[in-house]
Amino acid sequence: MKILLVEDEAALASMLNKGLKEAGYEVTVAPDGLIGHEMAIKNQFDVMILDIMLPGLNGIQLCKQLRRQQIDTPILMLTALGTTENIVAGLDSGADDYLVKPFHFAELEARLRTLARRKSAGNNNQPEVLQIGGLTLNTSTRAASLNGEPITLTATEYRLLEFMMHNRGRVLSRMELLENVWGIDFNMSTNVVDVYVNYLRKKVDTNPTQKLIHTMIGMGYILKEDKKS
Repeated sequence: MKILLVEDEAALASMLNKGLKEAGYEVTVAPDGLIGHEMAIKNQFDVMILDIMLPGLNGIQLCKQLRRQQIDTPILMLTALGTTENIVAGLDSGADDYLVKPFHFAELEARLRTLARRKSAGNNNQPEVLQIGGLTLNTSTRAASLNGEPITLTATEYRLLEFMMHNRGRVLSRMELLENVWGIDFNMSTNVVDVYVNYLRKKVDTNPTQKLIHTMIGMGYILKEDKKS
């Protein structure tokens, strides 16, 4: 994976550069926003890591400029400011994820893997209409229906259902679901996956003879047809 790291704090940039390279990533480091912009438009990267507080061109400005230039490389924002306003500003500028300093290196790696997978999935020409049993999901319109009747989903429920439908028939661990559905606030000890799976069950498992979401004790969840007579 090729990564562009735009970070002006020398000690942090050096630490991240060393850690990412040791983990097998190919890293290019830019010390400010202007150099980062030049590198971003002249080279192909799988993921970009942008600090928000950058000289020359800050991370918000850089992200907006790259998006205006139709560069859709996944962007992870780094900042010491974890307020709601800063998170919203980062995401509204076109960033895909947000990580507040200080952070554990393992969490950074997990988020990078998630962003890379999302980009790969988006380039695989996935079908616009996903279906299992009587459940249908149109990934273009984000409309869901069960046996022809529309289902109202929240944004998080939609992302969870879409990921499970793309991976139907495969056991998905809680960690895998966290990394792929909850990119911004995911916490390894949270029970948010179980909570949202239960929300989904109330909407898609209304027919007792056609259960779709199954718990695999000690492993996670699987989406598959289970017709009962």
